[in-house]
Amino acid sequence: MPDMLSIIIPLYNEQDNIAPLYDKLDAVLPGLGHPYEIILVNDGSGDATRERLDALACRDDRIRVVHLRRNFGQTAAMMAGIDMARGDILIPMDGDLQNDPADIPRLLAKLDEGYDVVSGWRKDRKDNPIKRNFPSRVANGLISVISGVRLHDYGCSLKAYRRAIIKGVKLYGEMHRFIPIHAAWQGARVTEVGVAHHPRIHGESKYGIERTVKVILDLMTVKFLDKYAQKPMYLFGGFGLASIAASIGFFLFMLYCKFFLGKSFIETPLPLAVVMFMLIGIIAIFMGLIAEILMRTYHESQDKPTYIVDCTRNCKEP
Repeated sequence: MPDMLSIIIPLYNEQDNIAPLYDKLDAVLPGLGHPYEIILVNDGSGDATRERLDALACRDDRIRVVHLRRNFGQTAAMMAGIDMARGDILIPMDGDLQNDPADIPRLLAKLDEGYDVVSGWRKDRKDNPIKRNFPSRVANGLISVISGVRLHDYGCSLKAYRRAIIKGVKLYGEMHRFIPIHAAWQGARVTEVGVAHHPRIHGESKYGIERTVKVILDLMTVKFLDKYAQKPMYLFGGFGLASIAASIGFFLFMLYCKFFLGKSFIETPLPLAVVMFMLIGIIAIFMGLIAEILMRTYHESQDKPTYIVDCTRNCKEP
């Protein structure tokens, strides 16, 4: 039996886009040969989005509607859709008609080639070149360099994931765009395909240039979790030892200035630097110890393993 598809679409004040979006999906999905569901997440819209989604759900039982109590943001809305999804392949996309459902077959064709994640690449973006396109290029370049996962367009919501790849993933902040990075770090095969991008017709964009800053901060979080989540002491302790070493260095230089240059301790800021760097180092080491305790509590209280099994042969379930 073909894999079931779950199309996940967060919506915020998109009342005029709902009907044409449904028509576009209905023109593509029935012909794919896959059972499917469409999960529409109303992210606390203040217009008629709620009523129009409910009316749509009454017409088509393949439509599943989730109403959030307030506006939590795109990542939270997407997480709600992922939690509700029953499909084997999850395909998130935007609800503003800028993503084209006609590209879904291309994503599925790439998955059939053996990939686990297929990311859309908006080669010809129809957004403001200064407010949206330029910051996006900068952010995408930084993400690729820092993460080591080379994609041209992390911000494109239109992607396809095998369910097993994002099982157990929890999204915060703006981290929905980093799922391909998380998947690649877990050994998944990741690729991208060019997709269409249409100018927005109805409604207003909810994104601004400030999102680039948020993305970079979230990337730092993702990188930290990947490198140091299992051993946070390596980061905090390393910084602490470096700070203590700097304190000792300043102390020796302070003695040199005192006995060889004839300078009093109070003539230089060196005593203050010695104390400050020593305290910072000690505090950092204690923070590392606390982080180690928290990490052990996190894994042991929820019986979470520190490894991921790909497959087994002749092994019994624990």
